[in-house]
Amino acid sequence: MLINATLIIKLVVGIAFLIVHINLFGKSNLAPTSAMDQIQNYVLGAIIGGVIYNDQITVLQFVFVLITWMVLCMIIKFCKEHNRFAKKLIDGRPVMLISRGKVDVATCMRNGISASDLMLKLRSQGVYETSKVLKAYFEQNGQLTVICYGDESLRLPIIVDGQMDTDVLDAIGRDKDWLEAEVKRQGYEGVNGVYIGEYVSNKVELTGYAK
Repeated sequence: MLINATLIIKLVVGIAFLIVHINLFGKSNLAPTSAMDQIQNYVLGAIIGGVIYNDQITVLQFVFVLITWMVLCMIIKFCKEHNRFAKKLIDGRPVMLISRGKVDVATCMRNGISASDLMLKLRSQGVYETSKVLKAYFEQNGQLTVICYGDESLRLPIIVDGQMDTDVLDAIGRDKDWLEAEVKRQGYEGVNGVYIGEYVSNKVELTGYAK
């Protein structure tokens, strides 16, 4: 009976920490958009699932492990949001597989994408010829973003969470100095004050944290 009571207490504690985690990090962490989000979910599941049935681990030890895990997640989140190099290291970055109708075979092979996989991803988006693709990016979550010729309403995220995307800059033929000048022209002190910036129809549209 004591073991069953301890098991129930651990389960309740695990669910309570899961609720706290959702409120601190948002639902996106449980609906992963990157490999790191998925790893964090696996670790959380392993901690809760493995510990509650182990009567040698006390409730206090269980709580300590959960707190340690949550602190590590917060450190990772902080690093990703405040340093673009840390974000690329932790989450990776989109890679260009097709540029102006030409497939980068070396990049496809390096990322484990076969020709059949590539064509399947293209067909799922209604694209049947690589020659019609202006740009195609393999995202961190395994999805393929396809930009076809004639996509006039295309919106490219040129700034995300106060960090400029140099890959998008390269794709549109611009540099950092041009973007920084555009940001200041629109009344922002710097790129780090911009929540999201989109490049659409040769114009930059900015949404800041505060202006």
